[in-house]
Amino acid sequence: MSNNYPSESYFNQVADQWDNLRSGYFTEAVREAAIAMAYLHPEMVVADVGSGTGFIAAGLAPLVRQVHVLDGSAAMLGAARRNLAQFHNVEFHQADGLSLPLPDASVDAVFANMYLHHCPNPLSSITEMVRILRPGGRLILTDMDAHTHEWMKEGMSDLWLGFERDQVKEWYREAGLVNIIVNSTGQSCQSGRKSESGLGAEVDIFVAVGARRITARDMVQASYGTRAQESSGCCDDGACCTPGLVSLEDISTVNWDGGYSPSELAAIPEEAAGFSLGCGNPIALANLQKGETVLDIGSGGGIDVFLAAKKVGKDGFVFGVDMTPAMLERARRTAKEHGFDNVEFRQGYAEDLPVEDGSIDVVISNCVINLAEDKGKVFQEAYRVTRPGGRLEVNDTVFGAGILPAMRTSNTGWAECISGALPEGEYLDLVRQAGYKDVTVRRSTSSGISGGIPFYSVQVSARK
Repeated sequence: MSNNYPSESYFNQVADQWDNLRSGYFTEAVREAAIAMAYLHPEMVVADVGSGTGFIAAGLAPLVRQVHVLDGSAAMLGAARRNLAQFHNVEFHQADGLSLPLPDASVDAVFANMYLHHCPNPLSSITEMVRILRPGGRLILTDMDAHTHEWMKEGMSDLWLGFERDQVKEWYREAGLVNIIVNSTGQSCQSGRKSESGLGAEVDIFVAVGARRITARDMVQASYGTRAQESSGCCDDGACCTPGLVSLEDISTVNWDGGYSPSELAAIPEEAAGFSLGCGNPIALANLQKGETVLDIGSGGGIDVFLAAKKVGKDGFVFGVDMTPAMLERARRTAKEHGFDNVEFRQGYAEDLPVEDGSIDVVISNCVINLAEDKGKVFQEAYRVTRPGGRLEVNDTVFGAGILPAMRTSNTGWAECISGALPEGEYLDLVRQAGYKDVTVRRSTSSGISGGIPFYSVQVSARK
């Protein structure tokens, strides 16, 4: 019996009955919820850790190139082989969950269904699963919320009475994951067994997702520092993230359009109007009001700060935050030369905003959050600084479906606002996870194809 599978003898005993037992505790809807959060691509290689008799793997095998099925119980693996016999893209491994027999960074996604509560050290188990993930790859866990049914724990040979969701998020962060989402699956783990009080149990099941961090900040900052030294934006009309029609080998063909009207560009300094690095116009639908306080995350040369300053008037104020000193120098110089006294540019990171709690009426951003390594943390910071009743109005790039993590590791692709983008559904989930309500999305002005997947800009609106 391995250290990570203290219940191995139990699972060996119940393997032949496990499919019937499992169906009494949770249904296929849990598998569907987990797979939906993975944003799979047909060329992915995935792992199912603590696979049991192959419940999750049966849903994965038709969708991806290869599935590694791993379990510590020989009897469970035997049942999995029988259940998955029709699939020729499945490889089986008997393995301790603390020592998975797969190389570092070798899979695109790892699944672990109702597995963590059997692990003596959940953080160590999570860390081992993260080890085999490629940068950008996702870990998808399902498990039970914390509960008090000791009799249920004993009946299933569990080690834990479920988990607090905040604890799972903390373990994910400690293991180096970003873009963390923990949601209810809408399903419950139901036990028909009676406790001493004569009552059964019904415990909510959550799905937790996080991605292995891709280190990109230094490269992005260097790229945008170079652009800030240029006399104009990256294209003649200042209305694109990159020069017009961009073709990156094996990455994308995208047409960028900032969507600024001639009257808007004429109303602000030429050196700002001619230096846009955005993918849309966050001001167009933000409905800014006189006297409001606005924050622009990733303000760059200041085009959206100056447009917002015109909207909020002398009784309003606009803060611009950017991580690149050369960008800040350029924007501050423009503000001083043209007498904008209702703006201020601060150096800082989107994941750690130098702004007071609850001080902002409207948070805007233009094709910048895709450049952050941890977009979930950016939205948490935006939520922190937003006043109750305040708004989020951001333009950004997203994918229309899942992409391979390998596509997300291109330095050029990150600098061009492509490789850092997430699937639209995941992006919106991160906005909601931060606490924002009334989240709506509409297509913006830029679009194209990346790796055969639709790629486009959106404007996301939400309220605190």
